[in-house]
Amino acid sequence: MATIADIGVSAGINVLTAIVFLLAFAFLRLQPINDRVYFPKWYLKGMRDSPIFSGAAVQKFVNLDAKSYLRFLNWMPAALKMPQDELINHAGLDSVVYLRIYLTGLKIFVPITILAFAVLVPVNWTNDTLESMKVVHSDIDKLSISNIPNGSKRFIAHLTVAYAITFWTCYVLLREYEIIAKLRLRFLASEKRRPDQFTVLVRNIPPDPDESVSELVEHFFLVNHPDHYLRHQVVYNANKLADLVEKKKKMQNWLDFYRLKYERNPSERPTTKTGFLGCFGSKVDAIDYYKSEIEKIVKEEADERKKVMKDPKSVVPAAFVSFRSRWGAAVCAQTQQTINPTVWLTEWAPEPRDVYWNNLSIPFVSLTVRRLIIAVAFFFLNFFYVIPIAMVQSLANLEGIEKAVPFLKPLIEVKPVKSFIQGFLPGIALKIFLIVLPMILMFMSKFEGLISQSSLERRSASKYYIFLFFNVFLGSVITGSALEQLKAYLHMSANEIPKLVGLSVPMKATFFITYVMVDGWAGIAGEILRLKPLIFFHIKNFFLVKTEKDREEAMDPGSICFDSCEPRIQLYFLLGLVYAAVTPFLLPFILVFFGFAYVVYRHQIINVYNQQYESGAQFWPSVHARIIFALIVSQLVLLGLLSTKDFEESTPALLVLPVLTFWFYKYCKNRYEPAFVRNPLQEAMRKDTLERAREPTFDLKAYLANSYLHPVFKGGDDDDKYSVVDDDAWMDEEVIVPTKRHSRRTTPAQSKQDVSETLSLPLETVREER
Repeated sequence: MATIADIGVSAGINVLTAIVFLLAFAFLRLQPINDRVYFPKWYLKGMRDSPIFSGAAVQKFVNLDAKSYLRFLNWMPAALKMPQDELINHAGLDSVVYLRIYLTGLKIFVPITILAFAVLVPVNWTNDTLESMKVVHSDIDKLSISNIPNGSKRFIAHLTVAYAITFWTCYVLLREYEIIAKLRLRFLASEKRRPDQFTVLVRNIPPDPDESVSELVEHFFLVNHPDHYLRHQVVYNANKLADLVEKKKKMQNWLDFYRLKYERNPSERPTTKTGFLGCFGSKVDAIDYYKSEIEKIVKEEADERKKVMKDPKSVVPAAFVSFRSRWGAAVCAQTQQTINPTVWLTEWAPEPRDVYWNNLSIPFVSLTVRRLIIAVAFFFLNFFYVIPIAMVQSLANLEGIEKAVPFLKPLIEVKPVKSFIQGFLPGIALKIFLIVLPMILMFMSKFEGLISQSSLERRSASKYYIFLFFNVFLGSVITGSALEQLKAYLHMSANEIPKLVGLSVPMKATFFITYVMVDGWAGIAGEILRLKPLIFFHIKNFFLVKTEKDREEAMDPGSICFDSCEPRIQLYFLLGLVYAAVTPFLLPFILVFFGFAYVVYRHQIINVYNQQYESGAQFWPSVHARIIFALIVSQLVLLGLLSTKDFEESTPALLVLPVLTFWFYKYCKNRYEPAFVRNPLQEAMRKDTLERAREPTFDLKAYLANSYLHPVFKGGDDDDKYSVVDDDAWMDEEVIVPTKRHSRRTTPAQSKQDVSETLSLPLETVREER
């Protein structure tokens, strides 16, 4: 059991680590040679020039201005200066709302910390229950609810604080939901024209023996949306072609590398081996080898491109359908298209850079099976990951370590070593175990078949949070193997589970304190140092960069990893709300995390991150729901804890809180969530009207022409060459759009699409609609 001295050792190590990281960052960011690593966003925007190209030879690489080193902390106030509206224009609404999660944490926990330390800490400290019980305890335990005797009226203070925490948290969440909903609506209303505002993704298009998917989509929307349909882009299964393009790109990178190597040393031709990773096989001339490999891939790519463009089997029963107005797209995306609700399924199209193209080729009928497989796999991943978590917990138990390795007992009993093991090692071990987890969860989400990067990250974040709750929180609170835990829960009544958790929670406060310091203090300081991008940039810059374009590609600005960062924040909300009324000593550590992380991520969003997509803060309802869940868990934990303290009078009073909290959640969901899942027709019409008045001659069709064309069919100047849909060829003749169609002579079956009559559209009308 860690003492305050052990926590002090851990705090010293983590604070020292954070200071070293910050000092290293303050020094490295001032060097001209690192400018692209620490300010890549400004380069991508074309608003910053490389300092390497100016000044004396040494000054191109090293900053010789001594005064600049005296202002090494200026990045902190600079990160806070940019106003919110300017930050939205600079980085997007997703980034700004992500920062507001940290602000929400500060708004919730600053008053709660003051209240807990003013009320609960004196109430807990002025007892001698633990000393009279002669149990092993630390000074931290004296500050917790464990130091209150059973049946004491002092528990009324904890009950009152629990009500205050609930009402204050709900008030902050209500205000934040209202603010963010307004920000989203204002952002959507003021946003410039984007392809996804006019486009709908249509899936599960029913097969028809008479028409291709493209013809069927065109017919369906000309008939059912005649005044608003503009064009469509069918979806092709181009995954194999995309793999070839990626393979060619890698080969080209190696060819460039060896050419550069040869230019630096013309006396010797570079060589490589043809086997795995260039380590096995026969030795060959590297430049000639990669030239021949690229030629082979180019031939394969051309053959595959022709196959995709001509083979009807390459067409997926899905299409991106664009409309002449936002209003028309909103009507289509938010309504049922046919009497059969399982076909012609429509949803808002992700913005083009947000589309995850690999999953568009997955048959719609297989998505349910895939999600079932992932649900089962995720259950077992959760279940068996408890084993390494239990191993981590054993590090906090000196007795367990001494039993496992008795020969280390003399070393373990040395006071500095003992403090290091109990105060620092468990937190760093847990963080190491969790490093690989986000990649596993992202792979699982991709297998499920989600079609956008933003939805993939939101789904992975949900999985990660569930994992953190069951394995990090509950798994750390209730130690033991997975089988022992499962057996205990199966033989326990439902009302006993909160008691078990409630008894265990105060005992694990020190472990979570060490984890917060490792992950939330040193980890955030490591985030701003950007050590990995720094190393990789200089390796690429030294070996591969030949032109300014190469140097831009070597930059790795990265983006907010929402799938891993947001669940970690939610874990701190959970710990803070659970321990606020149980062990308030944890709260200052949580506050330091929220404040420090807010400054760091604000700096990164302004200067570094280049967000891959813009969802308009669609993730906020999930964030809100997880904070509500943490609040309800904290209420149930306190209920279970007080039920073991012979204070049954608290049960009716505490049972009211989860009910009120859930009612509050339903209110917010009904009141504000529609703004995050639907586009109001009134706003769509208003924006369409304004745009028509300002730009009456704007060619929307040309603007949307290749927006949703698969990236492998785009080749810069060759975009037209690889266009797989000829939108204008049919305009040379009068178009007949049948609403009741008979089978063509070449097909034996009648059309499955059966409507009442045939509608003839004159050529001029069709051109206007198209």
